[in-house]
Amino acid sequence: MAELWIFLGALTVAYLLPGPDMVLVLQVGTARGTTHAMAAAAGLAASRGVHVALAALGLAALLRTSPLAFDIVKLVGSLYLVWLGIGILRAASLLPEHSVATEHRSASYKGDIGRGLLTNFLNPKPLLFCSVLLPQFIHTAEGGVAGQFLFLGIVLVSVGFAFDATLSFVGSALGQFLRRHPLVQTVQKWIFASLLIGFGARLALSARPQ
Repeated sequence: MAELWIFLGALTVAYLLPGPDMVLVLQVGTARGTTHAMAAAAGLAASRGVHVALAALGLAALLRTSPLAFDIVKLVGSLYLVWLGIGILRAASLLPEHSVATEHRSASYKGDIGRGLLTNFLNPKPLLFCSVLLPQFIHTAEGGVAGQFLFLGIVLVSVGFAFDATLSFVGSALGQFLRRHPLVQTVQKWIFASLLIGFGARLALSARPQ
């Protein structure tokens, strides 16, 4: 039980650190409301689940030992974050008209899930994080390694989704505020775009963990 609390503490620190996942959920919540931000959070959760599975299979070691594989994933991920940031800058407004949002709601939910999935999956660092953190709490002597990975993976995904769900409500509240303050909305649009582009640039320049 003590180790579980340590694991939860490590996850809390990781999820509290600002990053592209956090910015994405806030941006979607601001632009489209809580339910769309929750859809993006579902995409993030799905990606984290895949990362846990890959870490359990040992595929994370490929990114750790292969400079080419790491650089390819890193480059694609950084370009995707920059593309998202540029898309925000090009948008006339982060707050679309209600009629337009309603008309394309079904497609938007799928798009939000996809953005959450790709934002996390195309960043090699969450996979490497899983491959470093999870084995520290796996006890091979006790047997049932797959079950332990499954349990810790469920905890990791659940805690992440809880954080993202909270950010969904924060983003939605921010959107309501911005609807009453157009000037602040413009500043916020540049902040979100700059953060995503900045995260993309930082990812592109990051070194492969040793």
